[in-house]
Amino acid sequence: MTVLPDDGLELAAEFPDATHEQWQRLVAGVLRKSGKDVEGPQAEEALSTALEDGLRTRPLYSAHDTAPPPGLPGFAPFVRGGRAAGNTVGGWDVRQRHTAADGDAVLADLENGVTSLWLVLGEAGLPVSSLGRVLDGVLLDLAPVVLDAGAEVEPAARELLRLYAERGVAKEAARGNLGADPLGHEARTGQPYDFTPVAELARLCAEEYPGLRALIVDALPYHEAGGSAAQELGASLATGVAYLRELTGAGLSVEQACGQLEFRYAATADQFLTIAKLRAARRLWARVAEVCGVPAAGAQTQHAVTSPVMMTRRDPWVNMLRTTIATLAAGAGGADSVTVLPFDHALGLPDAFARRIARNTSTILIEESHLSRVIDPAGGSWYVERLTDELAHAGWEFFQEIERAGGQAAALRSGTVRDRLAETWAARGARLAKRREPVTGVSEFPHLAEKPVVRRPAPEPPSGGLPRVHRDEAYEELRARSDAHLATTGSRPRVYLASLGPAAAHTARTTFAANLFQAGGIEAVTDGTFEESGATEVCVCSSDALYEERAAEAAASLKSAGATHVFLAGRPGQYTDVDAYVFAGCDAVAVLSATLDRMGVS
Repeated sequence: MTVLPDDGLELAAEFPDATHEQWQRLVAGVLRKSGKDVEGPQAEEALSTALEDGLRTRPLYSAHDTAPPPGLPGFAPFVRGGRAAGNTVGGWDVRQRHTAADGDAVLADLENGVTSLWLVLGEAGLPVSSLGRVLDGVLLDLAPVVLDAGAEVEPAARELLRLYAERGVAKEAARGNLGADPLGHEARTGQPYDFTPVAELARLCAEEYPGLRALIVDALPYHEAGGSAAQELGASLATGVAYLRELTGAGLSVEQACGQLEFRYAATADQFLTIAKLRAARRLWARVAEVCGVPAAGAQTQHAVTSPVMMTRRDPWVNMLRTTIATLAAGAGGADSVTVLPFDHALGLPDAFARRIARNTSTILIEESHLSRVIDPAGGSWYVERLTDELAHAGWEFFQEIERAGGQAAALRSGTVRDRLAETWAARGARLAKRREPVTGVSEFPHLAEKPVVRRPAPEPPSGGLPRVHRDEAYEELRARSDAHLATTGSRPRVYLASLGPAAAHTARTTFAANLFQAGGIEAVTDGTFEESGATEVCVCSSDALYEERAAEAAASLKSAGATHVFLAGRPGQYTDVDAYVFAGCDAVAVLSATLDRMGVS
């Protein structure tokens, strides 16, 4: 907002306002220089970026891009936050996840910035019987505890309540969540479990433990199965509504039922999409509460977790950058609690260093960047408000689709949810394969000589339901083939890069080709001659002008020297003896897989 000086003088007052059409004409002029002859709205569309769910990010937003009023923090529709004070007092809750921790690791976290614990119990984590040992020394009236016990939720919850009583924690002082999530468990495992004990726990919390909730609406299973932001929102909404039906059917009031739910969402390195998703989630849940007749109970409590899908196994240090951006987005988006997964999460159990970096990510953003001192800092941005609105509508549409299929349980069991998520992931997988969605350290700038980071194995996560996908999985499979070849033969598969002309002519495409082949674990050799390289395949790299003069001759010479397959780095042409072309936007995974096949790398 521009604040005028006391004398009311506005320096730009004598200049006419520029119109949107004038801006479009200027854009068209710039695009024309690059060979795109488009005018008006088409010029603007040429600079737009396609998102999932049919959404697009445009290059320019203005006051004409309307969205419903977001309201005020702490008031319906809660777009700007569920609490009037937001996270301004002390920042968001820093929640650390433990699957196989001992008491020392838990205490080290709590003594160094962590404010609540997320404990995974049962087959995928700690034994329920060890809960007392893990929480030994923890001040349970100060540190909220969130359980994640799958089908063992009832014994785990009863054990935690027993510990509260045994250690003299007043019922009104107990805080956290017992972690019941029947539909989330079914999404993970394909196995349902009885809601009756969950309803009893919810009634107990509502009547005796005001700071304790009984249920988690976990959207991570849908995110980890490849779902989009809108699908994550729609599935969480359908799950929340299903729980409201169950809880009110068991005798709780709608207000009590709403008060028993906490929602868990993924925070990705797409910061604006994450911010908009969290804001849209609050708006959507406020609408559900409004329809249920309790608009004041529609403030959604949110737990954001940095995305497991974006974590890579190769060059895992880059994960620190990804989780930092995701944490910033979660905080700016108004999440009440944030869990930063350690950078080595995809490799096994995190070590002490990784846990320290994870908790310090939130600490730096809260204490040094002061991110939490402003409530909803993205609010009022025409782009963010419009994206929030569009994402809310897309999420509501998916929610309605699930409801038409009979509700979340029926949609899971019929395969409706699985099929829709699979469609989304297939489209995203194609972008990843073509490197339209680059993954630093994996599909872009891979480092074949990096020293592997080794960690102790983590407990096997629940399986049998929706799949768990990773952005790096296609390239990880290729790199694993290369690693096996290295272990067997002592060397990696190789391709020779034949550079034509001076460095100015070939450097760009030589670098491009080296990056592409190394993404599949294929060593790019640039020194010496083709005969000296030990490679059987070669990639010609140069400029288009030199290709016209020398590409066919060079390919023929390489074939006569023993090359079994000749690539050319550039758009497909009609050069004799060139077998394939590699270029920006080609299916890198298909090219690399076929290359390893021809080289006999199994």
